[in-house]
Amino acid sequence: MTEEQMKQEIAELVKKGPRPIPPEYRFDAFDNGETVCGKKKGKLPPMGWNSWNAFGTNNNEALTREMADALVRLGLDKLGYRYVVLDDGCYENSRVDGRLAANAERFPSGFPAMASYIHERGLKFGMYNDVGSNLCSGAYVGTCGHEDVDAKSYAEWDIDFLKVDNCYYLWDNATFSDGKNARYVYAPAIRSVRIAGEGFSQEFSAADGALLGERAAIRNGCVTDLGTFDGTGPAASPVGDRSGEFALEVTVPSAGTYTMSLEYATAKEEGQGSWLQVAVGFGPDAVVFDGFVPETPGSTVFRRTDIAVPLAAGRNTVRLMNHRRQENTLCSYATLLSEINKAMPGHDIFLSLCEWGKTQPQNWGYKVGDSWRILNDITFRVGRDGAPGYGAWKDDYTPSVTSQYNKAVIMDGFAGLDRGWNDPDMLMIGMNGLSETQCCTHMTMWCMLNAPLMLGLDLRRVEAGDWIFNIIADRDLIALNQDPLGVQAKRVSSTISHEGESCCIKENADRTYLTDINRVDILVKPLADGSAAVSFINVSEKTMDSGYSVSVAEILDAVGDRLPNRAEWESAKRFFCRDICTGAERTQDMPALLAVSELAPCDNVTLLVKPVQ
Repeated sequence: MTEEQMKQEIAELVKKGPRPIPPEYRFDAFDNGETVCGKKKGKLPPMGWNSWNAFGTNNNEALTREMADALVRLGLDKLGYRYVVLDDGCYENSRVDGRLAANAERFPSGFPAMASYIHERGLKFGMYNDVGSNLCSGAYVGTCGHEDVDAKSYAEWDIDFLKVDNCYYLWDNATFSDGKNARYVYAPAIRSVRIAGEGFSQEFSAADGALLGERAAIRNGCVTDLGTFDGTGPAASPVGDRSGEFALEVTVPSAGTYTMSLEYATAKEEGQGSWLQVAVGFGPDAVVFDGFVPETPGSTVFRRTDIAVPLAAGRNTVRLMNHRRQENTLCSYATLLSEINKAMPGHDIFLSLCEWGKTQPQNWGYKVGDSWRILNDITFRVGRDGAPGYGAWKDDYTPSVTSQYNKAVIMDGFAGLDRGWNDPDMLMIGMNGLSETQCCTHMTMWCMLNAPLMLGLDLRRVEAGDWIFNIIADRDLIALNQDPLGVQAKRVSSTISHEGESCCIKENADRTYLTDINRVDILVKPLADGSAAVSFINVSEKTMDSGYSVSVAEILDAVGDRLPNRAEWESAKRFFCRDICTGAERTQDMPALLAVSELAPCDNVTLLVKPVQ
């Protein structure tokens, strides 16, 4: 396909616009707990190896086979590491006869042969694509508009796992795509609204309505930022209503269709677009208008347009909003899953949503996906495995262990066997730039958080019994991640040390977004056998020696409703404790605290605790 043909095809997709949104994909349906497309529940976090961090787009057939062999040679497959996932760079740069095709240079034997090689070793085969027009590498083979034929290809290649990215997404200002696409994901700035009909008329200014959610704002007498926060970076908390609406309370004398005259200005920039949604009341069927309004000559040049709204006699709530950032993305992933269902009835593919947390997938990801990325990549230095400084413990943006952890640790309310898993991206253990202690704590964090355990290093550098192997093969930590109860750990408290002063956060510690890493977190994770994992994590790069403790009462307050044997915890006089790292065991009487006096930089102490009857 020529570049001109590609441009023409993309232009046709843009002309068609985003798909209509079925009621079950609407914002008002996000919290109903219902999945779509027959998405299966009950999957534990996946474990395996992904090609991206170590090899970038330079992965190939021989390397992938060596990685599969290494999983078996090291016995990692027996511990649960079974997925072998080909990331970006495995396809030809454009479609061949309209179909996805293996890169002839890197994968000369083709994907069916690759799948067979992996399956013959008792492993599972994973692949990659994108809901946009192109992959992040630029290859013009994204699934957008090709979901049906791509699903058939994946069926032919017998895949078990599909990671689906979000680059070049046509209806959002995603990475590498047109920033002007903000017009799709924000409503125009609204200066006034007049509702009239049936002998009734009422004018509303920006100050006469209510701002719902945390995104909307009033500036210069206008309601702006009617949309959804971009969650790609670590700037804002994932907890709370990340969108915004402008709501009007209107009381009319009789039922009928009224005219809403909207005074507005459009733009193509962050916070101001030209796509508007109007709903009367609440619920998935409440939307009565969903589309572009005519553009204005400038972002501060106002005009009016009329929209028909059906109102009931008496009081009505009219909502002006734009939830398309989330709804469009959900719809795109659901379209692909629906086609996979047709091509592979009864499949058990693990669908990994990789849209970097952009559209706040913690709100809707459970409907269609088995896991969802919560931020941009954990490292941008891909394809440089073993190079100095590859991995980072801290960073002001996303490429670090603590950037990802800081966000994931307060997202336990969004995860579970009945939903899916928050994904703080792949493990950087053994990839240089991180010390052995940091890698051990990195592994502990991901296991406590029920994060997917996808190795990212070149496994040829690992030998059974070396420190890298001992961390990734730690049976006790893996057992936490794969515990059948499927409960992500909850942060019980956090002690922040800053300029010689300490402050302990206990109230709402599980919802308070902290980015200052000079702290110790205490996490508690209920387990299926009636025990709990209690982890004291030194997030900082300095020794923390102020003493840190948690009581059984605090554990019960935080996770008691998730413990299968709460009554035993409440009545127990003694508790058995085992240190996962050292193996040290003890039985202690109540009401003694679980405590550590000191933690080395970036270190952790994780205890398995169980009541003794």
